[in-house]
Amino acid sequence: MAEEWSFLTKHASVLLCIAKDPGARLRDIAATVGITERTAHGIVADLVEGGSVVKERQGRRNRYQIQPDLPLHTPVGWERTIGEVLGVLMDGTDRVPARR
Repeated sequence: MAEEWSFLTKHASVLLCIAKDPGARLRDIAATVGITERTAHGIVADLVEGGSVVKERQGRRNRYQIQPDLPLHTPVGWERTIGEVLGVLMDGTDRVPARR
């Protein structure tokens, strides 16, 4: 049987989780996306290293801040930002946090 697939990549799914809850724990992100905590850690590290997300330590937890004005990392040549795409994917009650 073929593995289940998703329209969004795991990286996009993790970014969407962070947009909805910037204080989410890796274990919560992993459970939501359906990946291991180790994989979630690696994806968050990729997003931080790529500049899409800024990680800030607050006490014993991390808080994440999406950089909505950055362009997407995509080979198809879109001229869209991370914030624009997240705005389409999130329902009307959710908002992509603006950069402070």
